[in-house]
Amino acid sequence: MTAHDPQMLKGVLGLLLMSVLSTGDNYGYGLVTQLRAAGFEDLAEGSVYPGLTRLESAGLLESHLVRSDSGPARKYYRLTAAGHTELRTRRTAWEHLVQSVHTATATTLRPGENA
Repeated sequence: MTAHDPQMLKGVLGLLLMSVLSTGDNYGYGLVTQLRAAGFEDLAEGSVYPGLTRLESAGLLESHLVRSDSGPARKYYRLTAAGHTELRTRRTAWEHLVQSVHTATATTLRPGENA
């Protein structure tokens, strides 16, 4: 299991949540499960729910309750139209950031040096 830097993870959590929700409605623990399966094994549930609240407050998500046969209703989230637009913007920004970091870190090594 690889531990992720909590500050880096906090910075991309909104992008991760919106990316998963772009494939369909989901509830908090379902999102945690999907992100853990994608390699974020150390993702804390306690960070996902505030992230969802922030995205919903910003108008990027909307929520609705769905009855459950095995317990209380679950709060499901979906991207709004503004959320889809913001997701495209954040994906582009992320790709640019990754490329810039790669360029900067690759060019700081001298030939023959190991990272």
